[in-house]
Formats: sequence, C-alpha cells, structure tokens
Amino acid sequence: MTPHLILMKKVTFHTYRTSYKNDIMFEVKKILKLVDDRKIAILRGIDVRVEADAPIEDLKLVSKEERIRREKEFEKKIINRIAKIENIEHSRRKEIIYTGKILHLDGDRKYAEKSIMYYKKMGLNAIVKNIPENRQAKVVYRLLSIYNPDILVITGHDGMISNKQKYNDVLNYRNSIHFIKTVKEARIYDEKHGKNLVIFAGACQSYFEALMDAGADFASSPARILIDFLDPLVVAKNVAVTDKRKYITIDDFVDELRDGKRGVNGLGAQGKKNVIFL
Repeated sequence: MTPHLILMKKVTFHTYRTSYKNDIMFEVKKILKLVDDRKIAILRGIDVRVEADAPIEDLKLVSKEERIRREKEFEKKIINRIAKIENIEHSRRKEIIYTGKILHLDGDRKYAEKSIMYYKKMGLNAIVKNIPENRQAKVVYRLLSIYNPDILVITGHDGMISNKQKYNDVLNYRNSIHFIKTVKEARIYDEKHGKNLVIFAGACQSYFEALMDAGADFASSPARILIDFLDPLVVAKNVAVTDKRKYITIDDFVDELRDGKRGVNGLGAQGKKNVIFL
C-alpha cells in the first residue's frame, strides 16, 4: 500500500539532487510529509521538462548566484537555438504567406513565458496558455473552439515514477495520463469540426506509445529520456512553416531536436503554411 501523503507546505527554491551528481537544477514546488515522518520534495526541471521527487536529505540548495548563472545560460541557449534556425522569410513577390496557427498549452508558467518569446522571435502566429497538466483535458475543447488553431501543443512536465520496467503502465508516469486525455478531447473536437489538427503531446519520459494511440501526430519520449524545453516548439514551428501541400516528418528537422528520434518521434503530418498569390 502506498504511504499516505500529507501536504506539508508549498515552497519555491532551487536545488540539485546529490544522488544524481547534481546533473539537473530543479525548482522545488512543494514538500510532502509521509505518515512515517519522512519528507519528500516535488521537483520540476528548470531547463528540461521533467518532474521528479526526492527525499529532502538528497537535496543540495542552489545559491542565488548559481541560480542566476544557470538562468542566464538557459536564456542564452534559447537565443542560440533560435539563431541556428532559419527565420521565416516573407517573400518579396506579390504573395501573402500564412503560417499555421499554433495553440500551445504548457503546464509550466516560466516555460509558457519563454515559449511566447520563442514564437514571437520566429514570427509565428501562436497563442500560449499556462494550464496545469491535470486541467488541460478539461479546457482544451473550449480553447480549440475559441482560437481555431491548425497545430496544438500539449506539454509541461512529466517523468517516470519508477525507471525500472513498467513502461506500459500509465500509472507509472506523473502526467502522461493527463496528456493522453487532452489528446483524446482534442480529437473529439477535430472529428466534429474537420480541422485536420496536428498535435504534439508530451514532455520528459512521457508514455510515447499511448500518446500516439490517443491521436497525437508527434509525441515524446520513445526512449523515455529527457527532452529539451524547446523540442515541442521546434515540432510546432516546422509544421507551421511547411507548405500545406507537403507532408512533413521528423526526418525533416531531426537535427533541431535535442536527442533526435530518441526524444521525439511520430507519424508526421501535412504542413500548415498557406501561400496566396495576389
């Protein structure tokens, strides 16, 4: 039987896990107290879309100076990634180019803010909403009705509770079940309105096969590895700027992804760019 959890307090500070050799910097969202008085922290990655937990004894506090340094590195990484990707060039000929419209649901507030920056710098038509993972399925139908997008991004944080086996147990994933439900709700909308919506779903270590079965066109994470904050955005961007007459697959932009097809894969989709000649 799983030990009963008691919410001890909600907190926000930054830490490493010493048992993992301080590999990832996390933000501590809350601390839970077990009935046997042990305390565990619920963690969310700063620059990767992973959610985890750890005993408080395993945590190493990050100094303010270190946090600022890492955040600057993260910002620089985003800028460098954008610089490597060709900006959308609007033709000087007599034509109007409409890139696909993106609706992006993100369970992380800071990631949502950075996503807005990315889409804006790429010149894309995107609406970004910070919606907790467990609420996304409840609001996605209404948001699709309001914004009528071509592309839907469903993401946030995720992670396997046990890294040993249980790959096919949805309860072994922190948020995959919420992403799956959201994809299914989106497909209900899509079938009713005939939009041919392109969907990316998932985060770090997400249940890839179940997300694809639910109706996603692209998803994470086939190898159950961490994915980059930008990976879902890279998928959305490439679909948005690909001509509607062309079918796009991961092979068309695999080099833009942190770990290629191990982190993100899918069946592909029809592009969403529309060119109107005057």
